Amino acid sequence: MKYDRIKLLLQDDFAKLQNAKVILLGVGGVGSFCLDCLSRSGITDITIVDFDTYDVTNQNRQMWSELHEGEFKVEALQKHYPHAKIINVRVDEQWVWDFDFDVYDLVLDAIDDTKAKLALAQKCHKKLISSFGSAKRLDPTKVEVADIWKTYGDKFGSKIRYELKKRGFNKKYTAIFSSEEVVTKEKGSFMGVTATFGLTMCAEAIKKIRRF
Repeated sequence: MKYDRIKLLLQDDFAKLQNAKVILLGVGGVGSFCLDCLSRSGITDITIVDFDTYDVTNQNRQMWSELHEGEFKVEALQKHYPHAKIINVRVDEQWVWDFDFDVYDLVLDAIDDTKAKLALAQKCHKKLISSFGSAKRLDPTKVEVADIWKTYGDKFGSKIRYELKKRGFNKKYTAIFSSEEVVTKEKGSFMGVTATFGLTMCAEAIKKIRRF
């Protein structure tokens, strides 16, 4: 059966995965691999949120992108993950404040918008797993997990911490980051790193669900 191998690992906790309700914001180089991992692990109540379409530059790192050039990402991904519920919208700060996250057990943040990330931290920190920058790096072994205040080596993460402090935010939440120094100033990306971020996000989600 499809889930037999993961059941051998999780034992009775597998039922928790099948009952979990997850929302995944962003389904690009990080989010698409997280979605695939969640789905193959038995989490089927997944809502995915993105506004973008696939183009040729996505094909070095985003799941299924070569098959759906020009299509909306969430609509294309639903063809491969028919259990996924889709919301085709740009995740910005106002959308975060307006959206009801109460019905979800976990909020997975794989977006790039700084203000939206800050709003997510302030609104959803108790059930948030947030990804920092995965681009411009080549070493997947440098990907780490820590609470937001223990992250380091990432300028984007440093900016997030600085802005949260300005807002008087002192809570903890889980962040995925790389301690590797960037190797270019350009928007280069390597699937070995971006996918590792996504798979790590999935693993952290499973870890938290098993604690429910």
